[in-house]
Amino acid sequence: MRSLEGALRHGVGALGLVLSDAQIGALLDYLDLIQKWTRVYNLTAVRNPEEMLTHHVLDSLAVLAPLRRQLHSLGLDESVRVLDVGAGAGLPGVVLAICCPTMVVHCVDTVAKKAAFIQQASVGLKLPLLRGIHARVESLAEPYAVVTSRAFASLADFTLWSRGALAEQGVWMAMKGKNPEAEVAQLPADVEVFHVEPLAVPGLGAERCIVWMRKAAKPA
Repeated sequence: MRSLEGALRHGVGALGLVLSDAQIGALLDYLDLIQKWTRVYNLTAVRNPEEMLTHHVLDSLAVLAPLRRQLHSLGLDESVRVLDVGAGAGLPGVVLAICCPTMVVHCVDTVAKKAAFIQQASVGLKLPLLRGIHARVESLAEPYAVVTSRAFASLADFTLWSRGALAEQGVWMAMKGKNPEAEVAQLPADVEVFHVEPLAVPGLGAERCIVWMRKAAKPA
């Protein structure tokens, strides 16, 4: 665990983030929780703790600074409602909840055991604003300022299925690998991509980006 802590602290520094010792501890506890549940419930295909740290935790931490900048540009603080769609083991939702304690983070998944894991993480990590929801995202109608996903579905399907959960002035934050130009081309006319932001994940030799989207303005 000590070597993992060192790697985590190095990655956090490389990303330009400042986290408290309590938050570092919570991220390590979360990693441990994923490992324990994966042995029984197969939450993730990645089993090696060092790879889990890089591929999951640091990958999710990489969106934190861009998300904060986006919220600032919208005139919002971190006390917003965020929906993580197809959350799986809670990536990036649980990581956001740990790093942004005033953020209301709901993680929705159609697999009951994954939603149950999020609930367990909420209790075990003392994150009262984190919630796991066992449902299809299409059934959610409460508005969220940010709707995010990580390797969930095509951009067209992601925005179609989660449209009812996006607040009127809200944004979609889709975490992707390479710039998904073909997927962008398949988006309907009423979804606007306003920024594709490259990410550098410490220790991960692979392309990552965020595709930022919003509902297109209706013609006057």
